[in-house]
Amino acid sequence: MAILKLKPSCKNYLWGGDKLITEFHKEYCDEKLAETWELSCHIDGQSLIAEGKFAGKTIQDYVDWEGRKVLGTNCTSFPNFPVLIKFIDAKQDLSIQVHPSDSYALKKEGQYGKTEMWYIVECEPDACLYYGFSKKITKEELRKRIQEETILEVLNKVPVQRGDVFFIEAGTVHAIGKGIVIAEIQQNSNVTYRVYDYGRVDAEGKRRDLHIEKALEVVNRDPKVRSQSFDPHLGTCPYFTVDKLVLDGGILSKITGCVDEASFLHILILDGSGSITGSEQFHFEKGDSILITAGTGEFEIQGKCEALLTTIP
Repeated sequence: MAILKLKPSCKNYLWGGDKLITEFHKEYCDEKLAETWELSCHIDGQSLIAEGKFAGKTIQDYVDWEGRKVLGTNCTSFPNFPVLIKFIDAKQDLSIQVHPSDSYALKKEGQYGKTEMWYIVECEPDACLYYGFSKKITKEELRKRIQEETILEVLNKVPVQRGDVFFIEAGTVHAIGKGIVIAEIQQNSNVTYRVYDYGRVDAEGKRRDLHIEKALEVVNRDPKVRSQSFDPHLGTCPYFTVDKLVLDGGILSKITGCVDEASFLHILILDGSGSITGSEQFHFEKGDSILITAGTGEFEIQGKCEALLTTIP
């Protein structure tokens, strides 16, 4: 069993910024970087093990070598790796989109749907995002608004601040607004149906595809009220449970924990620095991604930092 420091798969899109490079210490060949897939076994972008015996290998390579026991007994009901964890830097508004449920995505796309959770890591003073509809809307009105590009008029626009959490169930129309850096914990899926993209064009002058008919089949058209409470967790669902760790470097400067055989533990460092000690020992800083495999046992974290802790329930 092991503690593994990870290296992400990097993704650049036309709306990305530079904060993941300048503030979160991500290595990339361009000046802008939209997303880093910090914990991923998805075919569209796999994170790598950064150090040690398995350096340069994917997480899937490691699982294939060591066996699925490293994921934990709670993962036995998932045929594939259960989650995908990202940093996202939105320099510009992301497209308005919706994700399908498992049943629809398995039938139409051959992969699972996507329920996800957003944690606002950083944001500009007036930053907002879109989260569901502001009123109940008919399928016919929604189709017309998509075609006429007036869908923003019926979306629920929400101001955000650092530390806000949004749980986005499959079927919820949504979009990250400009000036926001988020940590996203989601199902292991890359299925997205785009319905509005602000008329933007790519480097070749082409608009990105929309997926109107599929979106109309899966979207929840009821108004969205942000009222979920997952106390004592930040968020939990059948696919993942997320908690927050805060060490102040003073009175609370270290914690101990134990990773048993039930689930692996993923640690995403949002801010600060410190060290982790267990079967291995190393330093971490803002932006780092650490996987502790199931059954590793006791570990200790020291330092001044904020982090998200993800397990499989």
